[in-house]
Amino acid sequence: HALASSDGVQIYNTENIRLLLEGGADVKATTKDGDTVFTCIIFLLGETVGGDKEEAQMISRMLSRFCFQVTQLLLAHGADPSECPAHESLTHICLKGFKLHFPLLRFLLESGAAYNCSLHGASCWSGFHIIFERLCSHPGCAEDESHVDLLRKAETVLDLMVTNSQKLQLPENFDIHPVGSLAEKIRALHFSLRQLESYPPSLKHLCRVYIRLYLQPWPVDVKIKALPLPDRLKWYLLSEHSGTTDEE
Repeated sequence: HALASSDGVQIYNTENIRLLLEGGADVKATTKDGDTVFTCIIFLLGETVGGDKEEAQMISRMLSRFCFQVTQLLLAHGADPSECPAHESLTHICLKGFKLHFPLLRFLLESGAAYNCSLHGASCWSGFHIIFERLCSHPGCAEDESHVDLLRKAETVLDLMVTNSQKLQLPENFDIHPVGSLAEKIRALHFSLRQLESYPPSLKHLCRVYIRLYLQPWPVDVKIKALPLPDRLKWYLLSEHSGTTDEE
């Protein structure tokens, strides 16, 4: 009820949600209609889509901040954002809208959320398939800044997924058909993942994965920057393009 009655703008209930969780509220509980603890968050994230006016953008930022804070609380108490069905999976929703929901998606992945369905694996839904489907559905052109930004964020999300588990789990029938002037870059991304899956990973890559996993949960990059290591090594450990991707 505390979640359902929150609108993220005027009514937050964040403190009530925290107290309920600390008091033992079950994060796996569902309503008789099948709603989960993430249903309200997913609904509010949908309200952040669109709107160019200043007021709409302000409301969108407030909603995003509320969703982020509540998700932090839920994950801290054992909620799984990657369970199916897909429409009730917060991770799935953020992957589909990774450009808009990038900060929340980054938090989920750096907090250990599965990038595939956590119940049935990649055969149910796969983050890799979702990202490339989005890239291939956006032809764009070399001068299209929105597409360049989309590609940049996709690269970062893919890197976060690659370093989120010790063994890469690509979906079956993972074929792509990109179009447009950036098609070669998309194919190169796809090829690099195929290579990583087909051959034993290098020791350097394994070290990077293990260190990033050890530093979970979020914010992993902040923790890396605080390590007493040479800057060059820190740069290697950081997620790809972390310094060039806009975050809230």
